[in-house]
Amino acid sequence: MLDTDLQDFLGGVVRSVWTLELLLLLRRRSPDGLTPEQLTRELRATPTLVLDCLRQLETAGVAASEAGAWRFAPSSPRLAELCGRLELAYLERPVAVVDAIMASPNARLKNFADAFRFKDKEKDE
Repeated sequence: MLDTDLQDFLGGVVRSVWTLELLLLLRRRSPDGLTPEQLTRELRATPTLVLDCLRQLETAGVAASEAGAWRFAPSSPRLAELCGRLELAYLERPVAVVDAIMASPNARLKNFADAFRFKDKEKDE
């Protein structure tokens, strides 16, 4: 089980495992900036997914874009500390971190909505 601060951080900032992986990649590669194309390749994700995650991290104040490259840029020492604790927790207890992400109300709602989107795509085919 994760402590309350990390659970709150996950629920408010890290709404998917993709966002978590992107955040940790940016943190590891800090202060180097990475383009969305590089991030897409590194994560083996889609460009749309990477851009959505980057926007979430930017809104949360943990990532910033400069000249087309994104980097880890926590807007406060508290956010930097939480990101460090999150990385450590993910290394030590990855299942607990993923469970916390999936248990957050935002993740459950998104998964529910995505289920219907998938069904709509099937109808169109």
